[in-house]
Amino acid sequence: MSFLRAWLIVVATSAVSIASSLPLALLPQPAAAQAMQAIVVEGNRRVETETVRSYFKPGPGGRLDQSALDDGLKALIATGLFQDVKINQASGRIVVSVVENAVIGRIAFEGNKKIKDEQLSVEIQSKPRGTFSRALVQSDTLRIAEIYRRSGRYDVRVTPEVIEQPNNRVDLIFTVEEGAKTSVKSVEFVGNSAFSASRLRDVIKTHESNLLSFLGTNDVYDPDRVEADRDLIRRFYLKNGYADVQVVAALTEYDPEKKGFLVTFKIEEGAQYRIGSVDFRSSIANFDAASLRTYSRVSAGSLYNVELVEKSTEEMQIEASRRGYAFAMVRPGGDRNFEGHTVSVVFNVDEGPRTYIERINLRGNTRTRDYVIRREFDLSEGDAYNRALVDRAERRLKNLDYFKSVKIVTEPGSSSDRVILIVDMEEKSTGDFSVSGGYSTTDGALAEVSISERNLLGRGLYAKASVSYGQYSRGISLSFVEPYLLDYRLALGFDTYWKEQKANSYTSYGVTTLGFSPRIGLALREDLSLQLRYSLYQQSISLASAYNNCNNNASNASNASLAYNPTPAYIQNVLGGVDPTNSTDSGVYGYGCYGDGESSLPVRKELANGAVWTSSLGYTLTYNTLDNTKNPRDGLLVDLRQDFAGVGGDVTYLKTALDTKYYTPLVSEIVSVIHLQGGLLSKLGDRDLRMLDHFQMGPNLVRGFASNGIGPRDITYYSFGSSGDALGGTKYWGASAELQMPFWFLPKEVGLKGAVYADAGSLWGYQGPTWWSATGEVNTKACPTCGLQYDDSSTVRSSVGIGLIWASPFGPLRFDYAVPITKGKYDVVQEFRFGGGTSF
Repeated sequence: MSFLRAWLIVVATSAVSIASSLPLALLPQPAAAQAMQAIVVEGNRRVETETVRSYFKPGPGGRLDQSALDDGLKALIATGLFQDVKINQASGRIVVSVVENAVIGRIAFEGNKKIKDEQLSVEIQSKPRGTFSRALVQSDTLRIAEIYRRSGRYDVRVTPEVIEQPNNRVDLIFTVEEGAKTSVKSVEFVGNSAFSASRLRDVIKTHESNLLSFLGTNDVYDPDRVEADRDLIRRFYLKNGYADVQVVAALTEYDPEKKGFLVTFKIEEGAQYRIGSVDFRSSIANFDAASLRTYSRVSAGSLYNVELVEKSTEEMQIEASRRGYAFAMVRPGGDRNFEGHTVSVVFNVDEGPRTYIERINLRGNTRTRDYVIRREFDLSEGDAYNRALVDRAERRLKNLDYFKSVKIVTEPGSSSDRVILIVDMEEKSTGDFSVSGGYSTTDGALAEVSISERNLLGRGLYAKASVSYGQYSRGISLSFVEPYLLDYRLALGFDTYWKEQKANSYTSYGVTTLGFSPRIGLALREDLSLQLRYSLYQQSISLASAYNNCNNNASNASNASLAYNPTPAYIQNVLGGVDPTNSTDSGVYGYGCYGDGESSLPVRKELANGAVWTSSLGYTLTYNTLDNTKNPRDGLLVDLRQDFAGVGGDVTYLKTALDTKYYTPLVSEIVSVIHLQGGLLSKLGDRDLRMLDHFQMGPNLVRGFASNGIGPRDITYYSFGSSGDALGGTKYWGASAELQMPFWFLPKEVGLKGAVYADAGSLWGYQGPTWWSATGEVNTKACPTCGLQYDDSSTVRSSVGIGLIWASPFGPLRFDYAVPITKGKYDVVQEFRFGGGTSF
């Protein structure tokens, strides 16, 4: 045994000695390491060998079987780094042969005129200094073609071209054949009987192509826009009582002959419903649902209107939350009477799930500050989740006009009673630079340059600066608005302005105004707003020398050439007497300075008084239920304005004005407009009213009359020539009835409408200066009882006329031709009137 043990020890010692003398490479290796070292990589230049080997993972037992090789091959191809990958096994080795993709040196676009290079570069996935991939280039080609199709060019062709460069680099060129614009040639409706096709075209965003389509893009075929139009049509019918309406399909067909799309909406209208009854029910203890009746906008007998039902539901749910029922939910329900065509509306108040807001996450606001977005919410983290308040916040964010799109969605929170609000936004440009121009028969030609920003510094501030220059007026203005004063929903703004109104064919004098006006506005309700303001401005009058050349000083009786204005327009003294101090008097005294063409007495007195400061406090209360502020067809707009002057300054008065417009649709798309207005200027204290403080009226009250053509007027020397300046009045009223209708034989997109109207109104009550004893103003020696003589009758002025209204691409334009039926003796008539302007 001892011999055997000794022999084993010798053998073991010898083995260790031999092993220690062998090279490391000849020692046994782990199977995985042996397999990886057996991979040989060929053809790689930029990609490291070890990076290629890392895609091959040994299988069970640490060996590279066929499955592991296949998985590695797929992974290498998926990287997009290689044009070709091959695997060969020979002599116990695994050879991976790769052909690397080239590197893109530059990307260029040729033939694109309608879409800029910068826009296309953002949309494609291939990038300079990135890896060239044919699959990616093919995808980019399709993407460029899709962008052109979205802009209405369906005949576009995009051809990619690869130009090889040294060092395995390539240049990528996309050649674009844009083709002609593919527009919508017709929009038709099938199944509509309650509303004409012309009326429904007003509702949708897709328009037919016409001569002015090059100024817009709504005639371009866009499948997403057409799909959105289906919902607009449906909402329009639901708003007008058609509770069963269905827009079954929006069919589009390309017509090769017309080279455009034909769009047809198929509609099933159903019957029109009215509200049968309105009821309120509550399943919450101690909550009286009937107390919400005042927040209902629907009533029995009225047309069924989904929008009013939704607004009622929102206001009721918010009111319930204010009363302490944070989880209350108001759900509208309705039972239809198919025979009587009525809907019985029931507002159900139920206890909703007890869910709280864990977080409000904002996404996409790269420029707009977070607090600008969060302040539009009436709830915050930790509050009870209220869908009505969330919907209101989404609507407010959209109305800011800072974002292309806003969407608020919910995600589960950390527990079942928690939710996370996700606010996804896409910002858009909020700055505007505009050059505008216009012409009117009153103000002449006018041009304006302005720059504005609706979201200044991303803080939600509004600022605007503008400069205008015209034939009869020019000015500069600066405006600024902080919409949330001290984090309250109060809008603080101010305006600074300078304006010069020059003399024209309607006034003999010019007026220069320099002013500053801060204001605060707040919304009392969605349809009711209040603005408080303070105004401080300086006014001064300017006169041409021809209207202010008086030399009528009676003390110079010894020299007729000095005593009287040396002009041919001597006025025979109405007293028929002679000046007893002048032996050469022949009875041809100058009646007064303005007897031979000078401006009226109140104008010259304003000139002598110099610049006058007005300091006033005022407010405007506005009630607005119009369906559209730019082109209203239904609703009521009421403005009540009052201004009190006398908070310092040189002037005191109380001025009140009321303006009301009521729109209602009649048959066959005819819209009636009733316009009522009135005003009152009251003298306060012992200060006299100035002529400039009076109301001045013309076609803004009764069409068919010139600017400042209605009301009290200087007639002191009317018997010797034309009447003098308009003096204005302290009281006015006006009433107008108008029918607006489209021209059915013209495409709707042209934007032309006709109007017929009848106006009536009056302006009276002049309370300005009538006497001025300044030297030379009135020749008191020749006429000791002379003063301002003026017509101040309250005669009703009336007219009838026709108008042409054009919502043109150059801005809103209006042409009116009105014929006065009744008028004052000294009123100035102007039958034709034109006005309009644009921004571009």
